[in-house]
Amino acid sequence: MLRLFSRQEKQILSLSTTRHLFSTAAAASSSNLYSKYSFVPPPSLKPPNPNSTQSPPKKQPKPRYRPPSSLDRTGEKPLQSKLPFDFRFSYTESSPDVRPIGLREPKYSPFGPGKLDRVWTGVCAPVVDPKVGSPDDEKTVEAKRRVARERIQGEPLTNAERKVIVERCQRHKTKRQVNLGRDGLTHNMLNDIHNNWKHAEAVRIKCMGVPTVDMKNVCTQLEDKTFGKIIHRHGGLLVLYRGRSYYPKKRPVIPLMLWKPHEPVYPRLIKTTIDGLSIEETKEMRKRGLAVPAFTKLAKNGYYGSLVPMVRDAFLTEELVRIDCKGLQKSDYKKIGCKLRDLVPCILVTFDKEQIVVWRGKNYKPSEDGFFLTEREPFDHSSNDLDNHEVENKSGEGITGDNDYDSGDSD
Repeated sequence: MLRLFSRQEKQILSLSTTRHLFSTAAAASSSNLYSKYSFVPPPSLKPPNPNSTQSPPKKQPKPRYRPPSSLDRTGEKPLQSKLPFDFRFSYTESSPDVRPIGLREPKYSPFGPGKLDRVWTGVCAPVVDPKVGSPDDEKTVEAKRRVARERIQGEPLTNAERKVIVERCQRHKTKRQVNLGRDGLTHNMLNDIHNNWKHAEAVRIKCMGVPTVDMKNVCTQLEDKTFGKIIHRHGGLLVLYRGRSYYPKKRPVIPLMLWKPHEPVYPRLIKTTIDGLSIEETKEMRKRGLAVPAFTKLAKNGYYGSLVPMVRDAFLTEELVRIDCKGLQKSDYKKIGCKLRDLVPCILVTFDKEQIVVWRGKNYKPSEDGFFLTEREPFDHSSNDLDNHEVENKSGEGITGDNDYDSGDSD
């Protein structure tokens, strides 16, 4: 019995010693890992301390949305633009000669609060402050615009150069295009044109809708506001050339409009009675005008460049002309009627039932001015290219080059 007890005691001692040695070896190994890798356990692995009174950190609330009009711009300088013309939302659909009778909203600048160094009058942002400027300042601005355009354009293109640039802008060559819609030439469209001029010498512009009634105004405003030059025109399709001395890195600063301003209030287009007629005669004329056969039907977003000459020709034999505008927006055919009133000229009778009825007046005389452009306009000039000069041979006979070139899409 004593021998058995001594043997069990020796086994227990040996087990205890081995356990002690294993624990010391594990501690030594763990300490070596801590010192070798500098391991710091994350907070999630640390045992919670019951004596600690710290509360968990709270998540910061998300700041509330603030619109751009309420942002504080203290310390930021307003943008300065040296473009020598008044900033308008649309340069073709608004005229500086026509003054509104009221505004639909306060004079909030569409460029944003404090972002532009010009004052917004409710219609435009004039380059010359109306409170300080004078007519001499406006003449100086026009002279600067003319000089800047001449400097950028440089020498005129030859016929061969123009043909090559126009050919590069055709639809089978490039898809790059700027669309000019019912709002006409807008201010932000100037930035789009300059962005296209970074990659190509010219840009294709497709004009549709209301502005095409007066294509001459569209071409004039494009050249005046972009300092470019139209080198090709086929109906509503234009090719706008940037100029020889145009450098994209030196492009003008064009501040963008952040929202579309409300249109001001203008006098009514249709009056209760037509000038020179009584109330009964006016009512009778409106009934008769709606019963007249439609002269033409306007398509939505179509090309209306030949509308004014057609109305002028119709007035040679007819007193009233009705134009069917079904499918067009009300604002669109009202703008068309306003353009007809100024360009034909004529008297607006009614806009009822999506129709435009115009009267030629009592003392109508057809206009003989060359105000309208042809469907295709030649841009070749014999003085710009030696190939088109009249070359005299030894026998004295003259040889004339081809001076009628037109390329483009038929639509």
